[in-house]
Amino acid sequence: MSYSDTKQTEVTSETAIAMAELACDTLMRTFTPAQLPPANVWHYHQGVFLYGMQRVWEKNGEKQYFDYIKSYIDNLLDEEGNFLFERDQLDSIQVGILLFPLLNETREERYRKAAVKLRNLFGTLNTTKEGGFWHKDKYPYQMWLDGLFMAGPFALMYDQAFGDPQLVDQVLYQEKLMRKNMRDPDSGLLYHAWDETRSMAWADKETGCSPEFWGRSVGWYGTALIDILDLLPEDHNGRADLISALEGLIQSYSDYQDEKTGLWYQIVDKGSQEDNWLESSCSSLFVYTIARAVEEGYVDKKYLDTARKAYQGLLAQMIETTEDSLTMKGICIGTSAGVYDYYVSRPVSENDLHGVGAFILASMALANIIE
Repeated sequence: MSYSDTKQTEVTSETAIAMAELACDTLMRTFTPAQLPPANVWHYHQGVFLYGMQRVWEKNGEKQYFDYIKSYIDNLLDEEGNFLFERDQLDSIQVGILLFPLLNETREERYRKAAVKLRNLFGTLNTTKEGGFWHKDKYPYQMWLDGLFMAGPFALMYDQAFGDPQLVDQVLYQEKLMRKNMRDPDSGLLYHAWDETRSMAWADKETGCSPEFWGRSVGWYGTALIDILDLLPEDHNGRADLISALEGLIQSYSDYQDEKTGLWYQIVDKGSQEDNWLESSCSSLFVYTIARAVEEGYVDKKYLDTARKAYQGLLAQMIETTEDSLTMKGICIGTSAGVYDYYVSRPVSENDLHGVGAFILASMALANIIE
């Protein structure tokens, strides 16, 4: 099909799938698996993009996508399941979600061994007094929203594959701590980070929270909730709390959606500020979360209109296509916790894996529930 008309036409399932495939194909032509930036590194940037590619492969069954994912992992993993990764942070765990489809398809023992190594990180990570994982050792006593996505789905996949139910309780506890310490009752949004010591310059001296609702972190949280619910047993007594949290979060997403474009801002609740700007990776993650929640019946079908409008906004504002390539704009680069001026001064990039991966996930989620 032609992609030149997508900015003007109604989004269909065919359009969304085609856009996801085009995004994958563009980066596959641009980078070998080993060259995906940062090259030759076990890193969540690649993990997010390849997670999106996995969804495309699951939908269309085209082996080239599976082979690309496998080549990325195999470049970093030896025959004994050994690999180099940073052992002091939750981010390293995210890539591990790719090991499970590889193990299921090939039954190669090295993928299991690698998963065990990542699982064992949970016993060595530093924690707050309440038992919340530090996001990284270099951010002591801090929990970040990002961490739930980086480690939660992997933990539940590991339990499903190998039987480790304590990991399920662990994930639910980490999420509960985030809601307890980081959720703002007025907006329904969660702050990006929380400092147990209240010593960081950005930390509120009463609550310990960072002062802003950074879009991508709020998107990671919603994406994690959906993926955790996918993996949580239907009869688990923790489901109700997660679904309630998701309902409230999606209502908040809807409350702060930009009326004109359908997108969301870098700082979600401050769209009226002149130096704030529309950001594509968070908008994509919000679409993914909303579309999946509608598909599973967690929220009212009215929110499908919110997701459609946002996706159309992405095509109109952030996506440029030719017959054989896709460029995604407006992607905030990797970002720490900070104050308002820090977030809005962060550089943006094109086809950063944070954004392209999120866009592919959004495309495939929307494709599942529209015609």
